[in-house]
Amino acid sequence: MIFVSVDNVIKRTRDAQVDFGKSSKGQTGDSGNDKRDDKTGAIHGALPLAEAFENRKAASRAERYIAVMARPTLDFWFEFASTYSYPAAMRITPLAKASGVTLRWRPFVLGPIFKAQGWQTSPFNLYPDKGRYMWRDLERICNALDLPFVRPEPFPQNSLLAARVALIGFADAWGENYCRAVYRAEFGEGRIISETATIAAILDDLGQDAEAVLRQAQSDEIKARLRAETEQAQKLGIFGAPSFVTAGGELFWGNDRLEAALNWAAR
Repeated sequence: MIFVSVDNVIKRTRDAQVDFGKSSKGQTGDSGNDKRDDKTGAIHGALPLAEAFENRKAASRAERYIAVMARPTLDFWFEFASTYSYPAAMRITPLAKASGVTLRWRPFVLGPIFKAQGWQTSPFNLYPDKGRYMWRDLERICNALDLPFVRPEPFPQNSLLAARVALIGFADAWGENYCRAVYRAEFGEGRIISETATIAAILDDLGQDAEAVLRQAQSDEIKARLRAETEQAQKLGIFGAPSFVTAGGELFWGNDRLEAALNWAAR
């Protein structure tokens, strides 16, 4: 991300508007002050006027840029194997838009974070009572949101491939749609997202070149980026998914904290 001084942008915006006002005075063909080329009939005052017009357009772009940069942001950290990330991913975009918050989708994997706590699998598997409650709770949530729900087997699924492809998608314009499609396939249809065929079918449905994307997903660059994202999640103190982190560093965990995270970010 490129950071610029908003004060400097505003100053350039105002200067450009002043320049346009100055250039507009006495530079039209009927002012009598412009010089005309005897051979071509061209009015030399038109060039500064054109430059001033371009300055005004640049100023308008700067104002729009400032407006975008001024919007509050929220990082949405999600894991494709995470149960509660499913409803969060399916409802976060319209809620963020209504709150005036810009979202940054941040795929990562929980495996290394769980291992750092001494867990070799999901705590929902380690603690059966907690797991039984979670599955019933997720069923209720999906019913309330009118989301299809099928308990995936096995659980948790290996999400490495899905997450690597997500990083590629967010570098283009299909990242969000891809993520929702993966969650729908896993928790709405019971498909296995660790299988290449499942991800390839999703990419095909999105009009992407599945073979090329899957090949890129196996590159050292993409693997390193996912490791870096997971390490960043650990540095932020993230211990589960979904998690939401505001620009000021406030951490919210869980689908039921989504609205609170957006409200905090929008303050």
